[in-house]
Amino acid sequence: MRVRQAATLSPELAAESEALGLKLARLRMARGIKQLDAAVRAGLSRNTAYRLERGDPGLAFGQILRYLNAIAPGQTLLDLLSENDPALKALSVRERTQRVRDMTTRELKSLDF
Repeated sequence: MRVRQAATLSPELAAESEALGLKLARLRMARGIKQLDAAVRAGLSRNTAYRLERGDPGLAFGQILRYLNAIAPGQTLLDLLSENDPALKALSVRERTQRVRDMTTRELKSLDF
């Protein structure tokens, strides 16, 4: 009896798998959906949703599509990969916004002409 070895991914394919999972997670967060709620809508376990968002390459392609549809009904995989969703664009703007701290007295004095 031969034992079948699991195929290992090249570093490039592993990175692509992780990037896809990250995009799914960002879309879910941008839309304000909890991971458990998205999993239930997709008919998946929370563990499977976690694995999808971590970029586990051992999951079925259909699970990825069902999860995407649960998060953003009507969105295609191409939409996800190109990040065309308005919620993702709004999330990017929020992430770029940074608080400005008050200047110290010393910094203010150094600017005083």
